[in-house]
Parts: sequence; structure tokens; C-alpha cells
Amino acid sequence: MLRPRRAAAGLALAGALALSGCASNAATAPKATTQAGGSSGSGLSEPDVNGDGKVVIGVLSPGDINDHGYYQSFVDSADAFAKEKGWTVIKRGSVPASDALTAARALCQQHVDMVALGASELKTAIPASEEPVCAKTAWYVPSSANIDQAPRVLLSTDDPNQSLFTAGYAAGLKMKAAGYTKAGFITGAKAGFSVAAAKAFLAGIREVVPKATLTSTYTGDFNDSAKAKEATQAQISQGIKVIYPYLGGATDAAAQLANANDALTLTPGTDRCDSTSPKYDISVIFSPGDYFRAALEEFAKDNLKMGTTRVWQLGRDPYPTVRICDAKGDEEQKLAQFMKDIGSKKINTEAEVKRLG
Repeated sequence: MLRPRRAAAGLALAGALALSGCASNAATAPKATTQAGGSSGSGLSEPDVNGDGKVVIGVLSPGDINDHGYYQSFVDSADAFAKEKGWTVIKRGSVPASDALTAARALCQQHVDMVALGASELKTAIPASEEPVCAKTAWYVPSSANIDQAPRVLLSTDDPNQSLFTAGYAAGLKMKAAGYTKAGFITGAKAGFSVAAAKAFLAGIREVVPKATLTSTYTGDFNDSAKAKEATQAQISQGIKVIYPYLGGATDAAAQLANANDALTLTPGTDRCDSTSPKYDISVIFSPGDYFRAALEEFAKDNLKMGTTRVWQLGRDPYPTVRICDAKGDEEQKLAQFMKDIGSKKINTEAEVKRLG
């Protein structure tokens, strides 16, 4: 469920993470706040870019496309929209970054009209967009700061700090009500994006509970359920009652153990407030499937601008956003105002994370 995007912002969290409940979000196609970059200049006609009379979308993901989380949301959105339009989807999951370029060329050889990368970890595939084999393809790539704009590529991005900071604020509201001061953050690799995510989460908590502490555990693997459960049990043993499994395929395993020990949990990217096994208390929603669905709708209208960047803003666009699944008292109103203040720039997320994280 994670977002490989960071690592998504490529939580995907860098490449990383996870969404069943995510498919439910895919039905909504939010509009992005801004577009920047340049004109498409591709001379390609969407959606039948190669003019062969059919539309084929090729998806490559660095993660498990059946993870019930972040990675699955991306292909679920493609499948759902393609079914509506009578299009075809070719998908491949668990693609190593070292194989991304070869995998992209293979998709182009199958005459796809679009190559969509599930997370920025596969950015090594992008040079293929300028090769003859992919001359008649459009490209969609979830972006992070380390991806350069390319003429045939639409980049889709947001600010992961906004989502994680707001997730912390929502958790803080619950912690204050329960009298908790200790929270836990469990993720995979210890990388720049995951460390930054933990810092933003703590900063958000401290907006509400100034003396809160955060224990961060890096298991080294976003999908290893055994390691995730071991980390969760260790945090529970320390008296931690709020646990954020910022994971991929191992998310549910950690959440189920947290449920069994009455610890509050959050999702890493998808809306799973309707889930009962495991149960989630807060949905942190930055599902790549929601963004991708919006892009495919524009693609169907011959209106997807290659060579540009689409930026999504919390508090201004429908996504990213955060939900408290069973809000009490004025929690929902406080969270809504907090997100609105971020969207209007009344709250400077970057400055607050530096101050409190």
C-alpha cells in the first residue's frame, strides 16, 4: 500500500507499497490542480496512438500487483477503465529496476498505445520512450523529484510530506482523545523517502500531541509479512498503541496483529475504512490508481498532454486526502480544516515538518 512514489512519492513510497480497498477509489476521476512543463509536441493521436484500430495499455509495476494496496490500485484502475472502453491491458508486476528498460521495450513490441509505470522506481525504462521501438506510444509515470521531464512522458506527482503530515495530525487527534503519547512507524527499506515519511508523520502528531514520540522500524522489506509482524509485536511490547504500517504486501499482516492488540492503524495509500479484516482507523489516501484513472479519462479524450507534469494538491484536489474512519466529536471537522489550511498555504507543511519532525 505504500507508495512507491516517494521513493510517492515514489510511497510509492518509494517504490513501494501497497491497496483491495483501493479499487473502490478508482471509480472517481479527480481533476488536478496544475499542469506545467511544455506542450506535448508528440504528434500522437490518443488513445489509438499507433493507429492499429485498437487501444492497448501496458503497465509495468515494481511491486506485487495483487498486494491489495498501492501497486494493485494502479492495475485495478487500468483494468476497470479499459473494460468500460473496450480496451486491452497488458500488465507485469514485480519488475526489478534493472529490467525496466527491457520490459518497456517488450511492451512496445506488443504494440501498446501507452506504457504506464506503476512507480518511479522504474524510471530506468524512460529512455525507451525516445527509441524507435516505442515511437508510437504515450507514457505515464508517477513522478518524484529525481525524474527529468521527457517529451513523450506525462509525469504525475504530489507532495508526500502533505499526506504524511496530515496522517500524523489525524493520528494525533485520536492519540489525544485516548491519552496516548507513543506511536510506531513500520516500513521496509531505510531510504531517504521512508525516513522523510516517518519525520513528516511525527511532525503531524506533534501538532496535536507536542510531547509525542515515534518509534520507527525498518524491516528491509515492504512485502515480508513475517518481518512486519515481528516489528509490530516489538512495538506493541513497548506499549505503542498507534502503529502505521507504511508497507506494501505486508501491510495487512501488520494491521491484523495491531488489531489483535487494540492498536490503532493507518493505511499507506488507499481508502480502506470499509475493511473489517483487518480494520483500519485512518485511511491515508494517495492511491496511484486514482491519479491514473484521471489520466486515462483524459487519454480517451485525446487530451493527455505528454511532456508535462500534473501536480496534485492536498486540500485543493479530491486526492490526496486523509479520512478518519470512525470520527468522534469534532475530529472530522478539525481534520477537514487542517487539510483546507494546507491547500490554501495557511499551513506551510515543509516548515512545520522541519520544526516538529
